[in-house]
Amino acid sequence: MTLAVTFPGQGSQAVGMGKSLCNASIAAKAVFDEVDEALGEKLSTVIWEGPEDKLTLTANAQPALMAVSIAAMRLLEEQGFSIPAKVAYVAGHSLGEYTALCAAGTFSLSDTAKLLRIRGNAMQKAVPAGEGAMAAIIGLEQVDVEAICGIAASEGCCQIANDNGGGQLVISGARMPVENAAELARKKGAKRALLLPVSAPFHSALMSPAADAMREALAEVQMNAPSVSLIANVLAGPIIDPAEIRNRLVEQVTGQVRWRESVEWMAQNGVTSLLEVGSGKVLCGLARRINRDLQTAAVGTPDDVEKALELAN
Repeated sequence: MTLAVTFPGQGSQAVGMGKSLCNASIAAKAVFDEVDEALGEKLSTVIWEGPEDKLTLTANAQPALMAVSIAAMRLLEEQGFSIPAKVAYVAGHSLGEYTALCAAGTFSLSDTAKLLRIRGNAMQKAVPAGEGAMAAIIGLEQVDVEAICGIAASEGCCQIANDNGGGQLVISGARMPVENAAELARKKGAKRALLLPVSAPFHSALMSPAADAMREALAEVQMNAPSVSLIANVLAGPIIDPAEIRNRLVEQVTGQVRWRESVEWMAQNGVTSLLEVGSGKVLCGLARRINRDLQTAAVGTPDDVEKALELAN
């Protein structure tokens, strides 16, 4: 059995996430304390008590989700789990890529929290509120959605942001072209084409100011080679060189999250089990839709640890 560990992205946040981890483990609690110190504020209070609209803010949700995932990793490690010893690859969905790199030793926890705060703020500021949009398109082939985006892009930015698998694609860009693309998708026969309640057009060319901000931030931070290869979002393949990782993280801000292809690559290269570490079970659900042969387990609470360790052994 060959294991990969995956880390969730924005949308998996929930008020109260990670509190049971903190209560169960001194090492997990130390994660939240360190993130609070790195950011100079009590993000842990927002994570556990809300309000939800404050937690959902991109600048909060990104480091918050990372903190919960790393806290869950610390709980697993207390039970003898080790990424270098047990795991073939790590991967993360969008911001989860930073979490994966933290878990694999590329970034320190404090630096990861600071990077994600910078990333969240930069992504929010890149496009004025209301001028961008994202939409989920379900039930069309990627080639059809690419063609639709090509037509809509005559009026402004419109591109595929996420290929999540299971026939679910997310498009992103300027509001009018994205709305027009969603309507074209309905006419083409999409099962669903709905605008998403997001605050900015993530993973589109409109995020180029945020990419510039991340290029500057990543140039300043200490980076080590990860203990195992990262399956990069924009490549859907493995990388381990810190310089290439830095470049791909910058590219990721405006590029497509190729999650379906990433999971397919892992399955084709010996991975039989995927462990999702952090809040929610979104990536487990996507993995099962992409490849039914993959075994999956999620660990976001102390009650999940036993099943996760079974999957790893």
